[in-house]
Amino acid sequence: MGEEKKGFFSRLKAGLTKTRDNIVHGMDAVFGGFSNIDDDFYEELEEILIMGDLGVKATGEILETLKRQVKENHIKEPVACREYLINNIREQMEVGETAYEFEQKQSIVLIVGVNGVGKTTTVGKLAGQLKGQGKKVLIAAADTFRAAAGEQLSTWADRAGVDMIGGTEGADPASVIYDAVNAAKARNVDVLLCDTAGRLHNKKNLMEELKKINRIIDREFPDAHRENLVVLDGTTGQNALQQAREFGEVADLTGIILTKLDGTAKGGIAVAIQSELQVPVKYIGVGESIEDLQKFDAKQFVDALFDTKSREQEE
Repeated sequence: MGEEKKGFFSRLKAGLTKTRDNIVHGMDAVFGGFSNIDDDFYEELEEILIMGDLGVKATGEILETLKRQVKENHIKEPVACREYLINNIREQMEVGETAYEFEQKQSIVLIVGVNGVGKTTTVGKLAGQLKGQGKKVLIAAADTFRAAAGEQLSTWADRAGVDMIGGTEGADPASVIYDAVNAAKARNVDVLLCDTAGRLHNKKNLMEELKKINRIIDREFPDAHRENLVVLDGTTGQNALQQAREFGEVADLTGIILTKLDGTAKGGIAVAIQSELQVPVKYIGVGESIEDLQKFDAKQFVDALFDTKSREQEE
Protein backbone atom coordinates (compact mmCIF):
# COMPACT_ATOMS: atom_id res chain seq x y z
CA MET A 1 0.00 0.00 0.00
CA GLY A 2 1.55 3.31 -1.13
CA GLU A 3 2.21 6.08 1.38
CA GLU A 4 -0.41 8.32 -0.23
CA LYS A 5 -3.04 5.61 -0.16
CA LYS A 6 -2.18 4.70 3.43
CA GLY A 7 -2.38 8.37 4.45
CA PHE A 8 -5.74 8.66 2.75
CA PHE A 9 -7.00 5.49 4.41
CA SER A 10 -6.26 6.84 7.88
CA ARG A 11 -7.89 10.18 7.01
CA LEU A 12 -10.89 8.35 5.60
CA LYS A 13 -11.16 6.24 8.72
CA ALA A 14 -10.99 9.33 10.92
CA GLY A 15 -13.41 11.19 8.65
CA LEU A 16 -15.97 8.39 8.87
CA THR A 17 -15.99 8.38 12.70
CA LYS A 18 -19.45 9.96 12.98
CA THR A 19 -20.87 7.70 10.28
CA ARG A 20 -19.37 4.74 12.12
CA ASP A 21 -21.05 5.87 15.34
CA ASN A 22 -24.26 6.24 13.39
CA ILE A 23 -24.26 2.80 11.73
CA VAL A 24 -21.74 0.37 13.15
CA HIS A 25 -22.45 0.80 16.85
CA GLY A 26 -26.16 0.27 16.27
CA MET A 27 -25.47 -2.76 14.12
CA ASP A 28 -23.18 -4.31 16.70
CA ALA A 29 -25.77 -3.69 19.39
CA VAL A 30 -28.24 -5.75 17.34
CA PHE A 31 -25.72 -8.55 16.83
CA GLY A 32 -25.00 -8.61 20.55
CA GLY A 33 -28.57 -8.06 21.69
CA PHE A 34 -30.27 -10.92 19.89
CA SER A 35 -29.81 -14.56 20.80
CA ASN A 36 -31.33 -15.89 17.58
CA ILE A 37 -31.95 -14.79 14.01
CA ASP A 38 -35.63 -13.96 13.58
CA ASP A 39 -37.86 -11.32 11.99
CA ASP A 40 -37.25 -8.89 14.83
CA PHE A 41 -33.51 -9.21 14.30
CA TYR A 42 -33.84 -8.35 10.61
CA GLU A 43 -36.25 -5.51 11.35
CA GLU A 44 -33.83 -3.91 13.80
CA LEU A 45 -30.98 -4.23 11.30
CA GLU A 46 -33.14 -2.72 8.57
CA GLU A 47 -34.00 0.26 10.73
CA ILE A 48 -30.35 0.93 11.58
CA LEU A 49 -29.22 0.77 7.96
CA ILE A 50 -32.01 3.04 6.75
CA MET A 51 -31.39 5.51 9.59
CA GLY A 52 -27.72 5.36 8.63
CA ASP A 53 -28.62 6.78 5.18
CA LEU A 54 -28.02 3.58 3.21
CA GLY A 55 -31.45 4.06 1.68
CA VAL A 56 -34.43 1.74 1.37
CA LYS A 57 -33.37 0.09 -1.88
CA ALA A 58 -29.79 -0.77 -0.90
CA THR A 59 -30.91 -1.88 2.57
CA GLY A 60 -33.52 -4.18 1.05
CA GLU A 61 -30.98 -5.77 -1.29
CA ILE A 62 -28.34 -6.12 1.42
CA LEU A 63 -30.78 -7.86 3.79
CA GLU A 64 -32.26 -10.09 1.06
CA THR A 65 -28.77 -11.39 0.36
CA LEU A 66 -28.09 -11.81 4.07
CA LYS A 67 -31.27 -13.85 4.59
CA ARG A 68 -30.30 -16.12 1.71
CA GLN A 69 -26.78 -16.58 3.11
CA VAL A 70 -28.12 -17.34 6.59
CA LYS A 71 -30.33 -20.09 5.10
CA GLU A 72 -27.67 -21.52 2.79
CA ASN A 73 -24.96 -21.58 5.44
CA HIS A 74 -27.25 -22.63 8.32
CA ILE A 75 -26.11 -19.66 10.40
CA LYS A 76 -27.63 -19.67 13.89
CA GLU A 77 -25.68 -16.96 15.74
CA PRO A 78 -26.57 -13.32 15.01
CA VAL A 79 -22.95 -12.28 15.50
CA ALA A 80 -21.92 -14.63 12.68
CA CYS A 81 -23.89 -12.36 10.31
CA ARG A 82 -21.57 -9.41 10.80
CA GLU A 83 -19.00 -10.39 8.21
CA TYR A 84 -21.65 -11.32 5.64
CA LEU A 85 -23.40 -7.99 6.15
CA ILE A 86 -20.17 -6.02 5.71
CA ASN A 87 -19.36 -7.92 2.51
CA ASN A 88 -22.88 -7.32 1.17
CA ILE A 89 -22.50 -3.60 1.76
CA ARG A 90 -19.18 -3.67 -0.07
CA GLU A 91 -20.67 -5.55 -3.00
CA GLN A 92 -23.40 -2.92 -3.31
CA MET A 93 -20.66 -0.39 -3.92
CA GLU A 94 -18.22 -2.12 -6.26
CA VAL A 95 -17.32 0.31 -9.03
CA GLY A 96 -15.70 -1.90 -11.64
CA GLU A 97 -12.55 -1.50 -13.65
CA THR A 98 -14.10 0.50 -16.49
CA ALA A 99 -14.94 3.47 -14.27
CA TYR A 100 -11.72 5.32 -15.08
CA GLU A 101 -11.48 4.58 -18.80
CA PHE A 102 -11.52 8.29 -19.53
CA GLU A 103 -7.95 8.54 -18.22
CA GLN A 104 -6.74 6.37 -21.09
CA LYS A 105 -8.64 8.22 -23.81
CA GLN A 106 -8.90 11.74 -25.12
CA SER A 107 -11.81 12.83 -23.02
CA ILE A 108 -14.07 15.67 -22.05
CA VAL A 109 -15.23 15.60 -18.45
CA LEU A 110 -18.20 17.79 -17.52
CA ILE A 111 -18.43 18.48 -13.80
CA VAL A 112 -21.96 19.35 -12.66
CA GLY A 113 -23.42 20.04 -9.23
CA VAL A 114 -25.12 22.82 -7.27
CA ASN A 115 -23.05 25.70 -5.96
CA GLY A 116 -21.51 25.18 -2.56
CA VAL A 117 -20.75 21.46 -2.86
CA GLY A 118 -17.06 21.99 -3.67
CA LYS A 119 -17.43 21.71 -7.43
CA THR A 120 -14.79 24.25 -8.46
CA THR A 121 -12.31 22.94 -5.89
CA THR A 122 -12.93 19.40 -7.17
CA VAL A 123 -12.17 20.47 -10.75
CA GLY A 124 -8.91 21.96 -9.50
CA LYS A 125 -7.96 18.85 -7.53
CA LEU A 126 -8.75 16.52 -10.45
CA ALA A 127 -6.69 18.72 -12.76
CA GLY A 128 -3.73 18.46 -10.39
CA GLN A 129 -4.05 14.70 -10.07
CA LEU A 130 -4.35 14.07 -13.81
CA LYS A 131 -1.40 16.39 -14.46
CA GLY A 132 0.51 14.37 -11.86
CA GLN A 133 -0.17 11.25 -13.95
CA GLY A 134 1.58 12.95 -16.85
CA LYS A 135 -1.61 13.92 -18.68
CA LYS A 136 -2.03 17.10 -20.66
CA VAL A 137 -4.99 18.81 -18.99
CA LEU A 138 -7.05 21.87 -19.91
CA ILE A 139 -9.73 23.49 -17.73
CA ALA A 140 -12.83 25.21 -19.11
CA ALA A 141 -14.29 27.71 -16.65
CA ALA A 142 -17.87 27.57 -17.91
CA ASP A 143 -19.47 28.49 -14.59
CA THR A 144 -19.69 32.12 -15.64
CA PHE A 145 -22.67 32.83 -13.42
CA ARG A 146 -20.97 32.77 -10.03
CA ALA A 147 -18.72 35.79 -9.59
CA ALA A 148 -15.81 34.12 -7.81
CA ALA A 149 -15.82 30.83 -9.73
CA GLY A 150 -13.43 31.98 -12.46
CA GLU A 151 -10.90 33.47 -10.04
CA GLN A 152 -11.07 30.46 -7.74
CA LEU A 153 -10.53 28.08 -10.65
CA SER A 154 -7.71 30.19 -12.02
CA THR A 155 -5.88 29.84 -8.68
CA TRP A 156 -6.29 26.05 -8.83
CA ALA A 157 -5.16 25.98 -12.47
CA ASP A 158 -1.99 27.91 -11.57
CA ARG A 159 -1.34 25.61 -8.64
CA ALA A 160 -1.77 22.52 -10.82
CA GLY A 161 0.24 24.05 -13.64
CA VAL A 162 -2.51 23.62 -16.24
CA ASP A 163 -4.04 26.05 -18.73
CA MET A 164 -7.52 27.45 -18.36
CA ILE A 165 -9.98 28.87 -20.89
CA GLY A 166 -12.70 31.33 -19.89
CA GLY A 167 -13.38 32.61 -16.42
CA THR A 168 -14.99 35.89 -17.39
CA GLU A 169 -18.07 36.65 -15.36
CA GLY A 170 -21.23 36.89 -17.45
CA ALA A 171 -19.69 35.25 -20.54
CA ASP A 172 -21.83 32.74 -22.44
CA PRO A 173 -20.97 29.28 -21.02
CA ALA A 174 -21.56 27.64 -24.39
CA SER A 175 -19.01 29.92 -26.08
CA VAL A 176 -16.46 29.12 -23.34
CA ILE A 177 -16.99 25.41 -24.06
CA TYR A 178 -16.70 26.04 -27.81
CA ASP A 179 -13.34 27.81 -27.33
CA ALA A 180 -12.12 25.17 -24.87
CA VAL A 181 -13.06 22.21 -27.08
CA ASN A 182 -11.26 23.72 -30.05
CA ALA A 183 -8.22 24.57 -27.93
CA ALA A 184 -8.22 21.00 -26.59
CA LYS A 185 -8.19 19.67 -30.16
CA ALA A 186 -5.53 22.10 -31.36
CA ARG A 187 -3.23 21.44 -28.39
CA ASN A 188 -3.89 17.71 -28.38
CA VAL A 189 -5.06 17.76 -24.76
CA ASP A 190 -5.68 14.43 -23.00
CA VAL A 191 -8.43 15.59 -20.64
CA LEU A 192 -10.60 18.69 -20.88
CA LEU A 193 -12.24 19.38 -17.51
CA CYS A 194 -15.29 21.64 -17.66
CA ASP A 195 -16.67 23.44 -14.61
CA THR A 196 -20.36 24.21 -15.22
CA ALA A 197 -22.93 26.40 -13.50
CA GLY A 198 -24.95 24.79 -10.75
CA ARG A 199 -28.35 26.37 -10.49
CA LEU A 200 -30.82 23.57 -9.97
CA HIS A 201 -33.61 25.85 -8.80
CA ASN A 202 -33.65 27.14 -12.34
CA LYS A 203 -33.78 23.73 -13.93
CA LYS A 204 -35.21 24.77 -17.28
CA ASN A 205 -32.31 27.16 -17.96
CA LEU A 206 -29.79 24.66 -16.71
CA MET A 207 -31.26 22.00 -19.02
CA GLU A 208 -31.06 24.31 -22.00
CA GLU A 209 -27.51 25.30 -21.14
CA LEU A 210 -26.31 21.70 -20.77
CA LYS A 211 -28.11 20.65 -23.96
CA LYS A 212 -26.37 23.47 -25.80
CA ILE A 213 -23.00 22.47 -24.31
CA ASN A 214 -23.61 18.84 -25.33
CA ARG A 215 -24.49 19.86 -28.90
CA ILE A 216 -21.29 21.88 -29.18
CA ILE A 217 -19.11 19.03 -27.92
CA ASP A 218 -20.85 16.49 -30.17
CA ARG A 219 -20.38 18.74 -33.17
CA GLU A 220 -16.84 20.00 -32.51
CA PHE A 221 -15.27 16.89 -30.97
CA PRO A 222 -17.45 13.85 -31.74
CA ASP A 223 -14.64 11.37 -31.06
CA ALA A 224 -13.91 12.52 -27.51
CA HIS A 225 -14.73 10.09 -24.70
CA ARG A 226 -17.44 11.71 -22.58
CA GLU A 227 -17.77 11.71 -18.83
CA ASN A 228 -20.42 13.58 -16.78
CA LEU A 229 -19.61 13.64 -13.09
CA VAL A 230 -21.95 15.12 -10.48
CA VAL A 231 -20.37 16.56 -7.34
CA LEU A 232 -22.43 15.99 -4.19
CA ASP A 233 -21.85 17.15 -0.63
CA GLY A 234 -21.89 14.11 1.66
CA THR A 235 -23.06 16.16 4.62
CA THR A 236 -26.43 16.75 2.97
CA GLY A 237 -27.42 13.06 3.05
CA GLN A 238 -30.76 12.41 1.35
CA ASN A 239 -30.64 15.87 -0.25
CA ALA A 240 -27.55 14.79 -2.15
CA LEU A 241 -29.50 11.84 -3.52
CA GLN A 242 -32.28 14.17 -4.65
CA GLN A 243 -29.78 16.49 -6.35
CA ALA A 244 -28.18 13.57 -8.15
CA ARG A 245 -31.63 12.50 -9.38
CA GLU A 246 -32.38 15.97 -10.69
CA PHE A 247 -29.03 16.30 -12.43
CA GLY A 248 -29.65 12.83 -13.86
CA GLU A 249 -32.69 14.29 -15.62
CA VAL A 250 -30.53 17.07 -17.07
CA ALA A 251 -27.35 15.17 -17.96
CA ASP A 252 -26.47 11.56 -18.62
CA LEU A 253 -24.47 10.96 -15.45
CA THR A 254 -21.53 8.56 -15.62
CA GLY A 255 -20.24 8.99 -12.09
CA ILE A 256 -20.48 10.67 -8.71
CA ILE A 257 -17.92 12.63 -6.74
CA LEU A 258 -18.84 12.66 -3.07
CA THR A 259 -17.15 15.46 -1.12
CA LYS A 260 -17.01 16.47 2.55
CA LEU A 261 -17.31 12.93 3.86
CA ASP A 262 -15.11 13.87 6.79
CA GLY A 263 -17.04 14.95 9.84
CA THR A 264 -20.50 13.88 8.67
CA ALA A 265 -22.67 11.12 10.13
CA LYS A 266 -24.28 10.66 6.71
CA GLY A 267 -21.49 8.77 4.94
CA GLY A 268 -23.90 5.88 4.35
CA ILE A 269 -25.36 8.00 1.55
CA ALA A 270 -22.48 6.72 -0.62
CA VAL A 271 -24.18 3.31 -0.59
CA ALA A 272 -27.68 4.71 -1.21
CA ILE A 273 -26.74 6.90 -4.16
CA GLN A 274 -25.01 4.12 -6.03
CA SER A 275 -27.84 1.67 -5.41
CA GLU A 276 -30.73 4.05 -6.19
CA LEU A 277 -29.23 5.62 -9.30
CA GLN A 278 -27.07 2.81 -10.65
CA VAL A 279 -24.37 5.44 -11.11
CA PRO A 280 -21.01 4.63 -9.52
CA VAL A 281 -19.29 6.77 -6.92
CA LYS A 282 -15.96 7.41 -8.67
CA TYR A 283 -14.21 9.79 -6.30
CA ILE A 284 -14.56 10.69 -2.64
CA GLY A 285 -13.18 13.66 -0.76
CA VAL A 286 -12.31 13.86 2.92
CA GLY A 287 -10.64 17.26 3.24
CA GLU A 288 -9.18 20.36 1.71
CA SER A 289 -5.85 19.27 0.26
CA ILE A 290 -5.34 17.92 -3.24
CA GLU A 291 -4.66 14.36 -2.08
CA ASP A 292 -7.87 14.36 -0.02
CA LEU A 293 -9.77 13.56 -3.21
CA GLN A 294 -9.21 9.95 -4.24
CA LYS A 295 -10.65 7.34 -6.54
CA PHE A 296 -13.39 5.48 -4.76
CA ASP A 297 -12.45 2.02 -3.58
CA ALA A 298 -15.36 0.02 -2.12
CA LYS A 299 -13.12 -2.27 -0.07
CA GLN A 300 -11.15 0.64 1.32
CA PHE A 301 -14.37 2.53 2.17
CA VAL A 302 -15.97 -0.41 3.95
CA ASP A 303 -12.73 -1.30 5.78
CA ALA A 304 -12.48 2.30 6.96
CA LEU A 305 -16.14 2.45 7.93
CA PHE A 306 -16.21 -0.82 9.85
CA ASP A 307 -12.65 -0.43 11.05
CA THR A 308 -11.89 -3.94 9.81
CA LYS A 309 -8.14 -4.12 9.96
CA SER A 310 -6.70 -6.06 7.10
CA ARG A 311 -3.04 -6.94 6.97
CA GLU A 312 -2.27 -4.91 3.88
CA GLN A 313 -3.33 -1.67 5.55
CA GLU A 314 -1.21 -2.33 8.58
CA GLU A 315 1.89 -2.99 6.50
